[in-house]
Amino acid sequence: MAKQSEQILEEQLIVQLQKLGYTYVQIDGEVDLLFNLKRQLEKHNHSALKRTGEEQFSVTEFERVLNILNKGSVFEKGKTLRQKQHILRDNGDNLYFEFLNIEHWCQNQYQVTNQVSQEGKYKNRYDVTILINGLPLVQIELKRRGLELKEAFNQVNRYQRHSFSSNAALFQYVQIFIISNGVNTKYYANNRNQSFKQTFYWTDIENKRLSNILNGFTDAFLEPCHLSKMICKYVVLNETYKIPMVLRPYQFYAVEALIERVKSQGLATQPKNGYIWHTTGSGKTLTSFKASQILMALPQVHKVVFVVDRKDLDNQTIKEFNSFQEGSIDGSDNTQNLVKQFTGTYVDKKGESKNSNLIVTTIQKLNTAISKLKYESKMSELKDKRIIFIFDECHRSQFGDTHKRIKEFFSNAQMFGFTGTPIFADNAAKNEHGKRTTKDLFEDCLHKYVITDAIKDENVLKFSVEYVGKYKWKDERPFASNIDIEVEDIDTKELMEDGVRLEKITDYIIAHHSRKTHNRDFTAMFCINNVATLIKYVDLFKRKKEEGLHNLNIATIFSYGVNEDDADANGILNADQDFDQMEMAADPPAAYKINLHSREKLEEFIGDYNKLFGDNFTTRDSQSFYNYFNDVSKKVKERKIDILLVVNMFLTGFDSPTLNTMYVDKNLRYHGLIQAFSRTNRILNEQKSQGNIVAFRNLKSRTDEAITLFSNKEAIEVIIMKPYEDYAVKFDEAFDHLIALTPTLESVDELVSEDDELEFIKAFRDLMRIKNILASFSDFKWEDLEMTEQQFEDYKSKYLDLYDKVKRGHEKEKVSILEDVDFELELIHRDEINVSYIIQLLIKLKSQKQKDTSKAEQEIFNLLSNETTLRSKRELIEKFILENLPVIENPDDVPEAFDKYWNKEQEEAFSKLVTEENLSAGKTEKLIENYLFAERQPLRDEVLELIDGDKPSVLHRKKLGDRILKRLMDFVETFMNGMM
Repeated sequence: MAKQSEQILEEQLIVQLQKLGYTYVQIDGEVDLLFNLKRQLEKHNHSALKRTGEEQFSVTEFERVLNILNKGSVFEKGKTLRQKQHILRDNGDNLYFEFLNIEHWCQNQYQVTNQVSQEGKYKNRYDVTILINGLPLVQIELKRRGLELKEAFNQVNRYQRHSFSSNAALFQYVQIFIISNGVNTKYYANNRNQSFKQTFYWTDIENKRLSNILNGFTDAFLEPCHLSKMICKYVVLNETYKIPMVLRPYQFYAVEALIERVKSQGLATQPKNGYIWHTTGSGKTLTSFKASQILMALPQVHKVVFVVDRKDLDNQTIKEFNSFQEGSIDGSDNTQNLVKQFTGTYVDKKGESKNSNLIVTTIQKLNTAISKLKYESKMSELKDKRIIFIFDECHRSQFGDTHKRIKEFFSNAQMFGFTGTPIFADNAAKNEHGKRTTKDLFEDCLHKYVITDAIKDENVLKFSVEYVGKYKWKDERPFASNIDIEVEDIDTKELMEDGVRLEKITDYIIAHHSRKTHNRDFTAMFCINNVATLIKYVDLFKRKKEEGLHNLNIATIFSYGVNEDDADANGILNADQDFDQMEMAADPPAAYKINLHSREKLEEFIGDYNKLFGDNFTTRDSQSFYNYFNDVSKKVKERKIDILLVVNMFLTGFDSPTLNTMYVDKNLRYHGLIQAFSRTNRILNEQKSQGNIVAFRNLKSRTDEAITLFSNKEAIEVIIMKPYEDYAVKFDEAFDHLIALTPTLESVDELVSEDDELEFIKAFRDLMRIKNILASFSDFKWEDLEMTEQQFEDYKSKYLDLYDKVKRGHEKEKVSILEDVDFELELIHRDEINVSYIIQLLIKLKSQKQKDTSKAEQEIFNLLSNETTLRSKRELIEKFILENLPVIENPDDVPEAFDKYWNKEQEEAFSKLVTEENLSAGKTEKLIENYLFAERQPLRDEVLELIDGDKPSVLHRKKLGDRILKRLMDFVETFMNGMM
């Protein structure tokens, strides 16, 4: 019999791993796995065992080892793996041993095995497993060529649900998953909650992808020493989210380059500096943390100082660094505490001594510490010490006197910068020191990862830029968005701030915001040229909301000193000014020459914010205003603010994956433009396909200019989405392919095999992806396409029928080939289409007196068929419409009548469930409550505990437990999910 191509790939991979130094071991199941683990741990800890008695673990000693291994979640097991361990030996001696040699990562035992069977909820067989000291630390899942990589990802997720946690749960020690179809290979950390978007290709140092598992990837990534280094040094355990994270290749190369430069620095030579150019949104905080963590452990390094240029970034960085390693740093809330941290005399608020080798501070506090006479005697001790300075966003604040002072004060320091948009000669601003570039200040670029690299790797999104107003493209292509809004380069203040123009823009945003943000699933920012114009916009949005023209939540934040406007938006801050006090808070007006009108208006707008969210912020107190700043940031990320209006604030250093749109009425340029646009292009899910830029000024040439500077001229095609017409053509081509497969709706039902169904799923999914992009264009209308909206909805219903079929089939022993297919339901789901929305439609339907209501009823029935959150409720809601709605006289009584009906149906369904399955009603109710609160699906054993009386035999436990669990989940889906 001919072998499957997947099997051949597996065999070839194992041969290649053996050539790299892995020993093949035959392991069929858990018994073999434990036996091999015992032998490998004995081999790895041979010296420690020999010193304390027998050279092997006794049965009881190994049980103690397994007891250590059995405890905790995946996150906690990651810690266990890296810690030194202790047990008491049978002879009474203390044995100190390890599961993994972290310090000397090459000195571990390497094995490879395949087709290990694990029995959990289902019996699973894993493809290729790499064992280090007997523990399964790397799991490789293979698919044959031609299959989507996402199917392997979904298969791993299924294993995590079904069997990784069964028995001794040793597969919860997996640190890195690798998925491959031969030609494409990706890796990712063992984080059950991450999406396919958070899987990574490995590359070489020049960012060239090594995607073929047999030709490039295995030799580079799976070489034993390199793989151990990735696990021991480049997997970070995030304390905030309790998840492991693994660095991407460009992060790895950047950290390695920094370490090499520090290590190679001789005592007699002048310190060599450097900078890392990694594009905005590529995870520079994690890169800089890992570099800081490794550098601070080097014996030749006295301190590592991470420097930011804003107080909010100071606190944000401390929080993020501590999330990567709990208690790694303690913030210096004033210059005096910073000096104590430098001199090793700092005591925290609990009175505990904190002598960390890692300091996070603002450049303003650092400047004060080395400039003020009162700190000179203490700081002078550090002048010749080996101190490493790492500057965040070094394109912003390193061009004044402070940088020069730091270099002069610390004679033995090395200075490294991180930036997504370096300063070159073309975009350098002139000051008293002349026009200086990033290279002038930091010397060599140690590693580069530009925006085109990030888009290619799907680490950030492309931009879809629409220019709205009196602007014609070079090819004179007409656009519906050519509305009467002035945008031309005649940028006179009177014209651009004209009230009629501003009102037209406000109306445009109100009309198109829902489309741009997928029915407000995402949020937006609106950047404006100056504070005076911003105030006019906020007043316009307020007035139109009071008139009932929109229900958007609008917020704003701005500074109101004399320097509040930034004509070129160059993003460079003056580090010698004390931004630490945020310049706009409750100090005497003379201190900052405050524009009183701006301050009064900001106080008014914060008052509106307080009413909206029940808060009590103010500008009259510096801490309160700082808290307002943080709260605005939080609420944008939580999607509670629809549009945030700003001048400069939040345009750099603010990351919110739920923000997808930037409205622009501001003359952006160079790094200021790229930084502002980049607020929108963080990866989130399939629905967020691009960052939307809606420009009300003619920024076309400036956009091209900025992209050319930070990558190259050809990169414009890579970074900017194609025009609307191109996607319309793509949609029609995808529709033709769908019709070729399934010419009619009935032909979907007649598909013979699962392979045929898979082809239909892929074809319609491609159509949905393109429609998702099209729908965000202001010009989108169905009349432009060959497919009608009704046809799309009809085929969508068939698509969802197939999804329901796969979902219903989960209790079967045989795994469907469709189970690992990603239906990407986020492209269909709309949060506001829920039961509450349907009730509002029913009220409207009931109000249509003396009219034919059959069309309205049919629209509601179509919604029930096509909305994923409502399909499980369809039968019950249709019953209410047909039987209960006709006897309700007053439309206002519909909500109460529906609640009574729904509660009655829910009680009857619950009673039927517990009666038919012989369950304890009280225990069942409690289990459902716990599930809704914790969002963790109950285990089979927990479900079986609900049964009153005798429990099922071992033979019947699995089948009965799975059946009851499915009925419970269906009950929750029908009566509780998607109600509000």
